[in-house]
Amino acid sequence: MKLIRFGELNKEKTGIAIGDVLYDTSAFGEDYNEQFFETDGIRRLQKFIDDNQTSLPEVPNGERLGSPVARPSNIVCIGLNYVDHARETGAEPPKEPVIFLKSTTALVGPNDDIVIPRNSKKTDWEVELAVVIGTKASYVEEADALHYVAGYVLHNDVSEREFQMERGGTWDKGKGCDTFAPVGPYLVTKDEINDVNNLSLWLTLNGKKMQDGNTSNFIFNVSYVISYVSRFMTLLPGDIISTGTPAGVGLGMKPQVYLKPGDIIECGIEGLGIAKQKVVAYRNNE
Repeated sequence: MKLIRFGELNKEKTGIAIGDVLYDTSAFGEDYNEQFFETDGIRRLQKFIDDNQTSLPEVPNGERLGSPVARPSNIVCIGLNYVDHARETGAEPPKEPVIFLKSTTALVGPNDDIVIPRNSKKTDWEVELAVVIGTKASYVEEADALHYVAGYVLHNDVSEREFQMERGGTWDKGKGCDTFAPVGPYLVTKDEINDVNNLSLWLTLNGKKMQDGNTSNFIFNVSYVISYVSRFMTLLPGDIISTGTPAGVGLGMKPQVYLKPGDIIECGIEGLGIAKQKVVAYRNNE
């Protein structure tokens, strides 16, 4: 299944995508949140769809898409998980996964605007595969890790590099600004993805290809990442783990390139859809 959420920000309704058609599943009566995943929601939703497939209303054309997952308890990110990206930033490929957290208030829909933060000089892009946890996970064995997955989503891990790297402390300063986590368009359930460690992913800026990678080039694959993170924190249903970005970010270019108002980003992952974001300047009323 491909799960969607649509409508006004913070008032989204639930739906599904079947082929190119979006259907409203709000009559199911639940949001796609922690309780939904914790109570076998995907199976129950499938039964609801099977029982009501001829009467599901279509989503009107032009409706805004929100994040396909309601705000999770955690957005956990893995840094430097592609050798080519580590090298372009001047870092040694890590011996263990680098973990940082991204504020859940950064979560927005796949086609929402990216707002350059106040006083930002170095806002950057990062196309990433993200995992949505389906079952509470603590001290998970690598061999069992995919059993804890509900599905996968496209994520642009927007990053402010000065805040991240030049202001002292942890990376989190440059990762959690409002609108810095566009997710979607779909949550694609794991049964639809044959090999999550062999998916192409890409990003363009104003029509120019910047990133063109494949998850086969992970340093730490999805199962290992889930197992590793679960040693340090309990993952709850609906939590998101973003697995890192391939080479081609603005930080790694010579000269470096950063986002400016009016820029258009498009990004996609094989099987997970395409997102498009416009970059806008911060305004005091935001």
